[in-house]
Amino acid sequence: MGGESTTRTAPRSGGTGTAASGGRLGQRLSGVAVALGLVLFLGGFGWAALSYRPYTVPTSSMTPTIDAGNRVLAQRVDGAEVRRGDVVVFRDNSWVTGSDVVKRVVAVGGDTVSCCTDGKLTVNGKQIEEPYLPKGTLAENQNFATVTVPKGRLFLLGDERQGSLDSTAHLTDAAKGTVARTAVIARVDAVVFPWKGGLKRPTGFEALGALSQPGPLATIELLIVVGAILVLGGGAYGPIAKRAGRSRARAARAEAAGVR
Repeated sequence: MGGESTTRTAPRSGGTGTAASGGRLGQRLSGVAVALGLVLFLGGFGWAALSYRPYTVPTSSMTPTIDAGNRVLAQRVDGAEVRRGDVVVFRDNSWVTGSDVVKRVVAVGGDTVSCCTDGKLTVNGKQIEEPYLPKGTLAENQNFATVTVPKGRLFLLGDERQGSLDSTAHLTDAAKGTVARTAVIARVDAVVFPWKGGLKRPTGFEALGALSQPGPLATIELLIVVGAILVLGGGAYGPIAKRAGRSRARAARAEAAGVR
């Protein structure tokens, strides 16, 4: 009986050594996961800080796309990158002194813009579909004469056309309501509080030329989420492995006692 007992318990000793080796490998992988997770997590926030600026929109001129009080993330861009349909942040003291303004670009340098034809905005003779306007509203609450946008400038409107102090409110200015591209400091990518997500692409302008590509916000979000999962998962491995090890040890002792 004694010899038989020795023969049965010998493999269990070897099994314990294998488990310890596996535990060391798991700890190494856990450390790698935490380190990689931190790189992704912090890198995502760093990329966001370099690429985006947060703004609070104080008025309802961009409703329903952006409501008053909404917090948005706007990608830092050069004014030369702006295209039709973009919602941009700009600063022009002839509009508002010392304050940033958020409006939608509907025409760029060289375009002719007028309103309305069958209730729709017309750019370069093409009627523009604008699904982002409040349901049931016209593209403008009053007609305005055709404007030819000078080179290097932009014509901008709010999505809430009846209450927006936009280019139509500055038609008598020397620049005929247009704003210099150099006045643009950012392009709105998403409404983040309360969460609405990324802005819908202004496909109604596609017939006039290429649209702007979405910014890197989706990639940044993915990096942050994956990084957080790796950090939490890697950090949780140690306590879970210890608890599992204790459970296995208790089971082994109980089995050994039963063999004796």
